[in-house]
Amino acid sequence: MMFPLAKYALLNIRRSGTIQRIASGQTHMKHSPNFHDKYGNTVLASGTIFCVVTWVVFTTQMGIKWNPSPVGRVIPKEWKEK
Repeated sequence: MMFPLAKYALLNIRRSGTIQRIASGQTHMKHSPNFHDKYGNTVLASGTIFCVVTWVVFTTQMGIKWNPSPVGRVIPKEWKEK
């Protein structure tokens, strides 16, 4: 016994043609530009620039000294004998 939805889908595919014909029919339709076609690269570039600028400002303003070398600044304490 077949599920009603699967049976309906198989009958529709047989009536309307193969899946490949259906898929190829959709590729020949005229494609009108949508938001992503018009502004996709601009939005991507501006988001990337915003993130880079934000991280640069954040890392330079938070006062981290990146891997400072202790050479010449560390002075050993005198040895105490008891």
